[in-house]
Amino acid sequence: MSLTKAELAQTLHAHLGLHKSQATELLEETMAIIKASLESGEDVKIAGFGKFEVKQKNARKGRNPQTGESLTIDGRRIVTFKPSAILRDKINGGRQ
Repeated sequence: MSLTKAELAQTLHAHLGLHKSQATELLEETMAIIKASLESGEDVKIAGFGKFEVKQKNARKGRNPQTGESLTIDGRRIVTFKPSAILRDKINGGRQ
């Protein structure tokens, strides 16, 4: 099961007492700020949660599995996530 943006907005509505439209707007604006930071190459660190980091993958040789033909896979930027120690402990039930 996945947690959706709609469910997050509903949780903000319930816990903070915001109108549903305000909760949705708050969530959308927060996501827009995070996206813009990542697009510009900045890392996003949220204390107690984790760090989203933009990394560069270099071009590499590959092959088409259907034809066996060699090709070059272009380099690209990717986003990685590293959970904080606090989150990692909570996920693992408090044990290390």
